[in-house]
Amino acid sequence: MTDQQDPLARIADALERLVPAQAPATDWMAHPAYVWTGDGARAVNEIVAPKLDLLRGIERQKESVTQNVARLAQGHAAHDMLLWGSRGMGKSALLRASVLAAQQDNPGQIALVQAGTDALEGLPQLFPELGSVERNFLVFIDDLGFAENDSVGPRHLRSWLEGGIEARPANVRLAVTSNRRAIVAREASEQADPLNVRDAVDDKLALADRFGLALGFHNCSQDEYLEIISGYAEEHGLAWEESDALEWAKRRGARSGRTAWQYITELAGRADKSL
Repeated sequence: MTDQQDPLARIADALERLVPAQAPATDWMAHPAYVWTGDGARAVNEIVAPKLDLLRGIERQKESVTQNVARLAQGHAAHDMLLWGSRGMGKSALLRASVLAAQQDNPGQIALVQAGTDALEGLPQLFPELGSVERNFLVFIDDLGFAENDSVGPRHLRSWLEGGIEARPANVRLAVTSNRRAIVAREASEQADPLNVRDAVDDKLALADRFGLALGFHNCSQDEYLEIISGYAEEHGLAWEESDALEWAKRRGARSGRTAWQYITELAGRADKSL
């Protein structure tokens, strides 16, 4: 006699195979860094960052960031951070290097979690996970910007920083890099509008005001640019000439830490060396 349940069992089994397997829970204690995708995390086994003493021309910013990250790693009061300003001046590199240094001084006490700008909507899911872990976390959002007419994104981020019921827990701080001081775009028309000008400006500055530590990064001088190159060249045993380094920057139309590192890469390639 044929088992009448057999066809149903086969159908149920087939449907179960169609459902994707549930991703294993993230072990938030096991790795130095993670990438948050919006609905889950991917572990990163190593933080790649330059040595802190090679980040030159940003001494004031470096001191403030490293001290703040060290406080967070030790479980002390620490600020959310906004690093804004010129491209290529080491904003994200400084954050990575500071966390790496804090991990060396306080093993296992802090991890870096990078969240892409397309994963911001998943932060309310991330925060409760991190809040239940006995570890400190710096959530890093690189090159943050919002579309001109996006009023929802900035308000959500303001709420997560401070005051909202979904605000980040005590063991989590946010670090954001942006080319703009206010993060959101501002227009000259704000100043020309005779109606509620102060309200319009205040609303756009309100997000930046939520960061307890806001540091500006500016294009380096020629001397600072050459000092950055000197440090990298000495570290990697590369010979270089000042005139060649200046010509490299001139052709790229910028003097910055990024331009300096690109020149070092060129030097290493010429010398048949790896970095």
